[in-house]
Amino acid sequence: MRRQLSVAAAQVGGIQPGETREEVVRRLILLLEEAAARSTRLVVFPELTLTTFFPRYWAQDLASTDRWFETEMPGPSVQPLFDRARELGVGFYLGYAELTGDGHRYNTSILVDSTGRIVGRYRKIHLPGHARPVGDEQAPQHLEKHYFEVGDLGLGVFDVDGVRIGMCLCNDRRWAEVYRVLALQGAEVVVLGYNSPLGLPGWQPEPHHMMSAHLLSLQAGAYQNSLWVVAAAKAGVEDGAEMIGGSALVSPAGEVVARATGTGDEVVQTVADLDLAAAYRAEIFDFEAHRRPDQYRLITERTGRGAPVPVPGQVPEPLTGHGPRIATTTQETR
Repeated sequence: MRRQLSVAAAQVGGIQPGETREEVVRRLILLLEEAAARSTRLVVFPELTLTTFFPRYWAQDLASTDRWFETEMPGPSVQPLFDRARELGVGFYLGYAELTGDGHRYNTSILVDSTGRIVGRYRKIHLPGHARPVGDEQAPQHLEKHYFEVGDLGLGVFDVDGVRIGMCLCNDRRWAEVYRVLALQGAEVVVLGYNSPLGLPGWQPEPHHMMSAHLLSLQAGAYQNSLWVVAAAKAGVEDGAEMIGGSALVSPAGEVVARATGTGDEVVQTVADLDLAAAYRAEIFDFEAHRRPDQYRLITERTGRGAPVPVPGQVPEPLTGHGPRIATTTQETR
């Protein structure tokens, strides 16, 4: 019998600043119930699911923003989601802002199994945006580096009802190293939530937030690491910012097998064939047979771009200015 996992991305339409935790959780429970009615066993919610995307606002005093953070999980307002998930026998992934007892702030996600037990926690590593306002302090911003510390838990893989699940968040999905580190730990499925704005009021659309770039990141990560990827978005218009949406599920073949059709609350579901990756892992992406970690040292030794590394035994040819001829006409480049 083939191993399968019925899994869903629970896309959430924009959450406005005035919505309470209780209101948001009621929306999440409705999505959870819809997914369960389709026999889903794992539901993936977005990044910072419980609030609006507050890092778009500048606040000099972080203590004044404590209302956006969770000091316990589950707290009283989120407990009903845990209770309903346990009743339905459905696991879930949830992103939120975490304030620890000793004052650290993280962009966090948790993984909960079908019994309602937290089995995994991840704190976002690749924080985008800025630590200080850009231009007018009152204008919409992207200030994750101001609000959050870089995650301190690493990239983990957890067992959820017999399936190896890797976790990441939003901007992490654009970094190839994330998928590879999770795949090397045996991940069969990577789950992630995101809040990606197409633009902000007064801003032009961001090229790196276009739908094609978003899907490319998911598809490349899935195919090159022989795993499933489940990505759940905030979507629609949130506090004046248009979110790209595009919640999707991608197979180990790099194919988008299911995708959101709208920009509101929506369940995007599929039955993931966990054995589909076997052929890829046995041949083209047989890590043990084909990877050459000794050749990849630069990935961990260097953060930014730099000069080429000399190849042992080869002497670089001098630059003469007379390189190979490059075809410039349509006829020559066909």
